[in-house]
Amino acid sequence: MNIHEYQAKQLLKQHGVAVPSGEPCKTVAEAKAAAEKIFAAGHTLAVIKSQIHAGGRGKGTFKHGFKGGVKLAKSVDEAVNFAENMLGQTLVTVQTGPEGRVVQTILVAAAEKILKEFYLAVLLDRANSRPLIMASTEGGVDIEEVAAHTPEKIIKEWVDPAVGIQPFQARKIASGLGLKGDAFNGAVKLIMGVYKTWWESDASMVEINPLAVVETPSGKEAIICVDAKIGLDDNALYRHADIQAMRDLAEESPLEIEASKYALNYIKLDGSIACLVNGAGLAMSTMDIIQHFGGMPANFLDVGGGASKDQVSAAFKIILSDPNVKAIFVNIFGGIMDCNVIATGIVEAVRETGLKLPLVVRLEGNNVAAGKATLAASGLTIISGDTMADAAKKVVAAVAA
Repeated sequence: MNIHEYQAKQLLKQHGVAVPSGEPCKTVAEAKAAAEKIFAAGHTLAVIKSQIHAGGRGKGTFKHGFKGGVKLAKSVDEAVNFAENMLGQTLVTVQTGPEGRVVQTILVAAAEKILKEFYLAVLLDRANSRPLIMASTEGGVDIEEVAAHTPEKIIKEWVDPAVGIQPFQARKIASGLGLKGDAFNGAVKLIMGVYKTWWESDASMVEINPLAVVETPSGKEAIICVDAKIGLDDNALYRHADIQAMRDLAEESPLEIEASKYALNYIKLDGSIACLVNGAGLAMSTMDIIQHFGGMPANFLDVGGGASKDQVSAAFKIILSDPNVKAIFVNIFGGIMDCNVIATGIVEAVRETGLKLPLVVRLEGNNVAAGKATLAASGLTIISGDTMADAAKKVVAAVAA
């Protein structure tokens, strides 16, 4: 699950991480009040940031012509003008696609004078089965670019999960960033807090980009999280009712929301061949082989290792809710999964939905003979695939015909 920037900063602040003062606002009146507080506190600039689950906001363009989803305001009136042009408007960025996202919330925050930018992240290194802290002096830049062109500028520190991050590790990272004095001490506390946020929230990743040394209104230097992104492990959300409450359904596809009600892993794509598969790896391979033979997958849909008839039926309904779908490819390899359970679910779903589209089914594995018998006895028009390649060829041909 992803959350908004302002929500990520709320979690970080709970663990002692320094973030700019600011408030999320859903109305222009709220934005005006927030801006008045910021300027009354002695700040000379306020930043107005559109809150959507997509990157590239600053370089984005609203459909009504206003440019930039992140703006610096020098006065309350300017902040109000930016709020009026953002709230309720559709922002298009490189990550939203041409349809864009409607901005329902903006973050109005203090914009300190930035003296130096850094990068900081905590994630799980699956190769070492340990938490990994990554930092770089190249803040404000995609870390992939740094890794590709100047990998020596990336600092890596692995943490023993049994004991957690140690102060010497935070000091080592702060020293590697070249920090000194108050900025060094602030960075040590901040790094410890960012790691604690990652650990306590069961996050998949916490990314601070940029982490910045700023000049406060009093003239002192401080280190704060200017921007923050947190991705959370869905499997651990049952432990975090407060974080679950942060879920913004308006930022998710309606079909993906419906799929989550049935514990189905569904992601809508732009093609015409719908996939219903058990297992994420097989689902990825299924999409690859469809494209290999000239087709385009309409979705990623993993029903899991032990799907029920009701889940299969729900999956069909979700698939058919996509008007771009021209054929369905069911690809099942039964290990834990009973092929006959899938077959029974397919028959019920086809009858219930009155399916008219071509349906190609490939079954293999546990109880496959009974599954194929169930499909054959149904009297339905189902195209059988002997192998994954054979089934992929047939579904692509069915769409072309």
